[in-house]
Amino acid sequence: MAIPLVIALLFGASQVNSLSSASEGAINDVKKLLDSQQLLKSNQIKMERSAAQYIVLRDAALSEVYLAQSQQILSIILQLSATSNDDEIQKLSKNYMDTITELVESTIPQAEAQPTTNQDILQPIQKKFGMLTTISEKINLRSNALNSQHIDHIKQAAQSTRDIMIQSLLIIPISVVIAALFIFLITSPLKTLAQSIYRLQQGKFDQKITATGSPEIQEIAHALEHMRTRLHALELQKSSFIRHISHELKTPLAAIREGTELLYDNSVGELNAEQQEISHIIKNSVFRLQKHIEDLLDFNIVLDSTSLQDSEKILIVQEIKQVVSARALDIKRKKIQLNIKENSLGIISNRKQINVIIDNLLSNAIKYSPSEGIIDIDTLLTDGHLELSITDYGVGINEENQKHVFDAFFQGPPPSDSLIKGSGLGLTIVKELILRLNGDIWLNSQQNQPSGTKITINIPRAFQQTEPG
Repeated sequence: MAIPLVIALLFGASQVNSLSSASEGAINDVKKLLDSQQLLKSNQIKMERSAAQYIVLRDAALSEVYLAQSQQILSIILQLSATSNDDEIQKLSKNYMDTITELVESTIPQAEAQPTTNQDILQPIQKKFGMLTTISEKINLRSNALNSQHIDHIKQAAQSTRDIMIQSLLIIPISVVIAALFIFLITSPLKTLAQSIYRLQQGKFDQKITATGSPEIQEIAHALEHMRTRLHALELQKSSFIRHISHELKTPLAAIREGTELLYDNSVGELNAEQQEISHIIKNSVFRLQKHIEDLLDFNIVLDSTSLQDSEKILIVQEIKQVVSARALDIKRKKIQLNIKENSLGIISNRKQINVIIDNLLSNAIKYSPSEGIIDIDTLLTDGHLELSITDYGVGINEENQKHVFDAFFQGPPPSDSLIKGSGLGLTIVKELILRLNGDIWLNSQQNQPSGTKITINIPRAFQQTEPG
């Protein structure tokens, strides 16, 4: 009776060893693809910035930096192409390299030809970089699909191994207990690893990856942990870069905005009609750029999974009033009446995240409210959840656009009195933050109806404050 058991165990061990080897290869492939994607994205940003600097300054040293960065990107895309045997990745990589080559071959000669304005060359180059970004996004989507296939393969292989081991129990009924224990010892760490891979796929890098079991399982866990630390470091670098570049943009932008205001208000001399029109265009463009930078900083809050973990007790009415105070000029300009429901409801959460959520919802309501309109802000405590709704009485949203209002960069028809075009990230930021807080968001809207649009959020960990302060 021992011989069938030994055969079953040996066969099971062979299957597990094959699974471990295949899993290790899949993990390494995922790691290489992710590393290449991150490097490609950061180097493309650097190359685009160098191209713009060279076109404006026409410095030979900048052209050398630009060429060196292009070569580095070509090296990265070649490495990415070599890592994957997928035909679509190969095709996209070749398309990316061809576009880079065309971009390099056209940028410097066109810049040296010295066109009438820098914009003459910037526009086609920006278009090329836009093509690169599109191709890069397609590579990322395909890579994510391949990564999901790797994960599915590991799960299927684990399921197959589990099925084989269970079937082996039919050989010797006496081996049921031993075989069950053996299956548990094998599949448990595999499930742990599969969960770890899923967390990485969701962009959660804060939990250390460990696993007990065979040396192969521990080796896979070590590879996953190494990949997690690398991705975590890249995430921090990305967030730091966004914060740094946003700060660097906001500093000169403040000076530009102040100077433009002085020109527009005739503080430094009377302007003729054409000069006044140009000043108006510059002023609106500066406001738009400032809004994009603010949205970029808010979006960085969504992307940064490490810097906003602290929770505290927040009185929601105080937070609403703070946001209203920050938006006082917009409210005054449109002569909007705010109806805020006063109560002592609170929530245990991250203050900055809650502030960003309320600010984006209120900003959206102000934008789509008519002049001298009304905005209602209501809060309600339901089963330990805070329900906050903001209602404007604008033109509403049609059914087709309602399906896309939370999509990134989606922008519906702007109101007729809108001065600044948005970035299309506001409601996307709100939804992502709400999901991170384990909450929910929905809207009710009917186009061209008096009820306008009502957006409601539901967040857990709410409370009713009974004592002052």
